Amino acid sequence: MKILLSKTLLPLLIWLVYLTLRKRVQGDFPERKSLIVAFWHGKMLVGWLLAKSLVRPKKCYAVVSLSKDGTMLANALETMRFGLIRGSSSRGKEAVKADMTACLLAGDAIAITPDGPRGARHVFKYGSVRIASETQTPILFADITFEHAWCLEKSWDKFEIPKPFSSVHIHLTRIDVPKFETEEALKAFTDSLTATFQRT
Repeated sequence: MKILLSKTLLPLLIWLVYLTLRKRVQGDFPERKSLIVAFWHGKMLVGWLLAKSLVRPKKCYAVVSLSKDGTMLANALETMRFGLIRGSSSRGKEAVKADMTACLLAGDAIAITPDGPRGARHVFKYGSVRIASETQTPILFADITFEHAWCLEKSWDKFEIPKPFSSVHIHLTRIDVPKFETEEALKAFTDSLTATFQRT
């Protein structure tokens, strides 16, 4: 039953909510080459479809954890015609890195939640930045703000569900990730991204 719901009802609800929203997009729009689209985990209800629309007609892959919740999300995203890369920094890390690298070198796009799947909230993980550096792929960060939304305050990411027919403000920032000579330089750059885009 859960599989059926995650493959039918969940993607339908995501699409319906997304289509009703008044989206106001500003900032750096993507060029036609490989790209990593990033957005915070708590904003994913809009983030996934936004990423797909930004990189069309490219194939868009979603990085999704191997947890039970991740499997439900993966089922929904597969229905919405995303490619899937399964794993996280804690499970299947090397396979995720290999799959992400292959997709980017092939010229495809990848959508990620850089603070997922378990947090800390609004903190960039080093892995995605490392891959962007090694493949010299820009990151397009989508800062998403809902005008009216329900917030799940007890969830680690304070997950937000935008109210239908409300406005969504989206600011896109292109991040050109340099090559790093040391691990310390990578971590310092990643921490600077957190400081720039972190919200309280």
